[in-house]
Amino acid sequence: MFPDMKNSIKLVLALVGVAVMALSSCNTVAGFGRDIQGAGEAINKSADR
Repeated sequence: MFPDMKNSIKLVLALVGVAVMALSSCNTVAGFGRDIQGAGEAINKSADR
């Protein structure tokens, strides 16, 4: 296998792992929407300071 290909595979596996962990933290699409909304509200509050 080529060295660059090994690095690419590692990167893809790491990104898939992060995505799985992020999506498993919210059980539904509605939960994901609430998480994103909460993050947006936190950013707005910190920007208003």
